[in-house]
Amino acid sequence: MTEMVRKITLSRALRIMQNLFPEEYNFYPRSWILPDEFQLFVAQVRMVKDGDRSWKPTFIVKPDGGCQGDGIYLIKDPSDVRLTGTLQSRPAVVQEYICKPLLIDKLKFDIRLYVLLKSLDPLEIYIAKDGLSRFCTEPYQEPNSQNLHHVFMHLTNYSLNIHSGKFIHSDSASTGSKRTFSSILCKLSSKGVDIKKVWSDIISLVIKTVIALTPELKVFYQSDIPTGRPGPTCFQILGFDILLMKNLKPMLLEVNANPSMRIEHEYELSPGVFENIPSLVDEEVKVAVIRDTLRLMDPLKKKKEKHFPDICMDRKHRVPPVSDRMSSSKLKGSSLSVARSQHPENPFPGKEDPGCELTGDPDSNPEAHLPSICLKQVFPKYAKQFNYLRLVDRMANLFIRFLGIKGTMKLGPTGFRTFIRNCKLSSSSLSMAAVDILYIDITRRWNSVTLDQRDSGMCLQAFVEAFFFLAQRKFKMLPLHEQVASLIDLCEYHLSLLDEKRLVCGRSRRPQSSPPQEVNPTTQPAAGSPAPRMIGANKLSHSRHALS
Repeated sequence: MTEMVRKITLSRALRIMQNLFPEEYNFYPRSWILPDEFQLFVAQVRMVKDGDRSWKPTFIVKPDGGCQGDGIYLIKDPSDVRLTGTLQSRPAVVQEYICKPLLIDKLKFDIRLYVLLKSLDPLEIYIAKDGLSRFCTEPYQEPNSQNLHHVFMHLTNYSLNIHSGKFIHSDSASTGSKRTFSSILCKLSSKGVDIKKVWSDIISLVIKTVIALTPELKVFYQSDIPTGRPGPTCFQILGFDILLMKNLKPMLLEVNANPSMRIEHEYELSPGVFENIPSLVDEEVKVAVIRDTLRLMDPLKKKKEKHFPDICMDRKHRVPPVSDRMSSSKLKGSSLSVARSQHPENPFPGKEDPGCELTGDPDSNPEAHLPSICLKQVFPKYAKQFNYLRLVDRMANLFIRFLGIKGTMKLGPTGFRTFIRNCKLSSSSLSMAAVDILYIDITRRWNSVTLDQRDSGMCLQAFVEAFFFLAQRKFKMLPLHEQVASLIDLCEYHLSLLDEKRLVCGRSRRPQSSPPQEVNPTTQPAAGSPAPRMIGANKLSHSRHALS
């Protein structure tokens, strides 16, 4: 996960989706990867400026491995001397800077939203009902040559602004330099803003981003996670950093694999002497996220309720309520969370309440004394609205199927040829020799730009590029996403016929007591990966008619 949300990897994953669905993925600023795409960056900026002399862009440079605002700076032109230093020192991403953010009290701010990725297969995503709003400490002005270096004006990073003399620590959720996101929504609602629409757009952004990340995560997963373990064996709390534009459109800034869960801040009593002071805003949001993650992920919960009902029923009498374990100062902050969770207004779209499973007779529910759950399930709840975007996910399933060797993350030339052969993609215009050349050209280029050199062969992103090439050759008159979807359908259809044929042959050749085995191990799904789609008899018959 840490590798997947690095700035370069995230940008590449989202760029693939932007190529397929440009309108759906316009929430991520246009980005270039340095140093590999520096010349492309220069050429595209020059081309746009030549076409529109009034365009005066600002760009933000983010080091690939940077965190907490380290190494981030703004430039107005690709010829900036600092960019030359970055090109020579470390990889980075340069993005268009969002010049018209939404301001509160004349200050720029961003949103830190906590997202629980509970499972990859099946995909399960939860979003916290509240988040943090981190404010700049200097009134915002659009970037110009005089204020370009004012980090307290342009960068919302808490770790930077905490060092500003104007940073305001507050015990209130609606004032200070760090506030709850719900307090911002309340302020916007009082001005007539449709906050349900804002939440709906944010949920859409989160789901689409996770969909972009999951294909390569699956490749990592099948490589690292032992087989034979039922159910999800991993989960992750992600920190999404989101900026609201002046028109209330949410824009994704970055995703953090290990967001800070600290609930206090350091206060300097005297030079070099610090004291940890509780942060009620942090505590209100983060305690609820961790508490509900544990409630959702507890692997023994169902087992305990089944085999030890008396112990579970009595838990509320043995474990003191959260309020009894907090100091009076902390209780002041935590009560805000409880009060808001009981508020009838639900900012999320839809009618379902994620806490419904915890309601009912308190005597039969050991968690009845806890605040209602703050994590809202958004996937698979809204899966029907977003499943059409999961084309790269389906490509990853094909990729994993032909990896062959357990633990590898790159496809060898034999595996790629087997993929082409089994999916019947070769033809008079695409010979196997041409397939070999395609494999060599794409693999060589991607191996020169990726950091992972553990294996030789074709990585997933190289496979996706090859798949795009094949789809464009076979379905020339369609838009790219339809070309890709058509080729995926064709591949899955031929593989389902192959699986059905082998299943029938296995049953006819072996006694019933002997489990059927695959004829060719290279076409088996890699251990830990999802099984290939099996089309039922009715669907198979329908597919034959459709293709004929």
